[in-house]
Amino acid sequence: MQPDVPPLGNAVWQVLLDGTRAGVALLDRELRFLYVNPALAEINGVDADAHLGRHLAEVVPGVDFDEQILRSVLADGVPREVSSSGQTRADSAHARRYWNGCCHRVTDDAGGVLGVGLVLLEVSEDRETQRELERARERLLVLDAAAVRIGSTLELEQTCQELVDLLVEVLADTAAVEVLSTGRRDGHRPPPHGTVRLRRAAMSARPALRAVVAGFGEPGEYVDYQPGSAIPRCLETGRPIRMNLLPDEELSRSAPNPERVAAYRAAGIHSALIVPLAARGEQIGTVTMIRAGDSPGFDDEDVAVAGALAERAAISLDNARRYTREHGIAVELQRALLAAPGTPNPRVDVASRYLPAGANDLVGGDWFDTLALPGGLTLLAMGDVMGHGIGAAVEMSHYRSMLRVGASEGDAPDRVLRRIDRLLSAGGAERPATCLLAIADPLRGAAWFASAGHLPPAVVSPDGRVQLLDVPPGPPLGADLRGSYETVYAPWPPGHTLLLYTDGLVERRSEDIDASLARLAGLKLPHADGPLDALLGQVVSRLAPDAAEDDVAVLAARAAPGHGPRREPAR
Repeated sequence: MQPDVPPLGNAVWQVLLDGTRAGVALLDRELRFLYVNPALAEINGVDADAHLGRHLAEVVPGVDFDEQILRSVLADGVPREVSSSGQTRADSAHARRYWNGCCHRVTDDAGGVLGVGLVLLEVSEDRETQRELERARERLLVLDAAAVRIGSTLELEQTCQELVDLLVEVLADTAAVEVLSTGRRDGHRPPPHGTVRLRRAAMSARPALRAVVAGFGEPGEYVDYQPGSAIPRCLETGRPIRMNLLPDEELSRSAPNPERVAAYRAAGIHSALIVPLAARGEQIGTVTMIRAGDSPGFDDEDVAVAGALAERAAISLDNARRYTREHGIAVELQRALLAAPGTPNPRVDVASRYLPAGANDLVGGDWFDTLALPGGLTLLAMGDVMGHGIGAAVEMSHYRSMLRVGASEGDAPDRVLRRIDRLLSAGGAERPATCLLAIADPLRGAAWFASAGHLPPAVVSPDGRVQLLDVPPGPPLGADLRGSYETVYAPWPPGHTLLLYTDGLVERRSEDIDASLARLAGLKLPHADGPLDALLGQVVSRLAPDAAEDDVAVLAARAAPGHGPRREPAR
């Protein structure tokens, strides 16, 4: 049996309503205020008495509230949840305020409808927190996409294109990356004093704007920016520049030159965001994002996302730029070194071919050489220094120089390899190398081979058949490994071609080396007795028709028939 509950007087209810932080109101059947508590008066920024007899829209015209919900409650008596948003007459730190609550029908003791009771709680803080979380999640998704899509290669232009393509998907109607010009090799005179020259590396735009954007220029062009324009200011300050709904006068100052303004307006361009690209304390360029037509201006969140993307992309761009610089130096160095091989014996025809790996790979240490020896002999050498880049190219030169000194006396190939290996071990070689040596005697129709961990040589007969020679591989040079080298004799009949090569010609990452060598041995080369250059062209096109996974170096030598015998090299 429940205890008797004493009736609560109006004073108690008044204390309860006045003390709650929820906004409470009673509206009559015409939805005019009959009562508001102090909390709702504070929320609305209007005295409680000033509410009475007035409608919601009169008291808080800046609040979005669906009065139809209240009318439905009056009609059927079913309580309902309500939500609203906007700004009242009270000061607030929130750009937009939000409220949630409920409403119910109020009746008298006889069941007559008096009006609607309304209870509201402000949830602006919760909504802001939720929106921040949503924005953070969206930002992380964009950055995750950037980590996967930007910097997939070490090519500067490709990396720039990946960046602008992503920006057009998530932030802009059109985007462009421009990198600082070095002032050299651009085919132009130096820019006028005070202007800043950049090279447009990549552009992207939504389909509706592509034709218009193409009229502003193409990737690869150089653009001179007038003093004080937006991009020079961005580079000078190192901070983003946001320009929303600029008037013509200000847009004229921010554009590369004033003549661009009319074209921008014709395209519907109204807002821009420019973000600097810098990595490791060095400026790279800028990324410019444009919005046009019905797209809104850029807000603070756009600036934050664009800055995060630019910061991440700048590292990839700097890596690509450094790689491009090193790759170019390494290629030039290696080509310069390989462009001047030694001179073979006049009775030996020699041809060579060197193909650097694809653009995404650093140059390796592939090398070859020929050298005329006493007694009409010719030394043929093919080697591969381990590693890539400038260091491998420089070390390649070291090996070639050491070989020319070590082989000058005409010793057998195994003795030459042992001599070089001892010198390298004593001097502490930084990069081991494989090497295949051949001493060819065109007068005797014979050749002698020795290998330091290199792939076997081949002989191409005049009818185009390829035979691999069995040359036991000793340890690589400079590896400080115990082992021996062995000289192997092979006949070299007139019209037959000796073929020396590096692993880039035959090896494939997904293939066993025996299968790779079998492909070489299975070749049938037409017109194999023709010019050596043509023969090498056939070999390369059959085995490495596209960009190889590693550098390719090939050396071919053919003996001239009709000469007397010569002695075998000393052992």
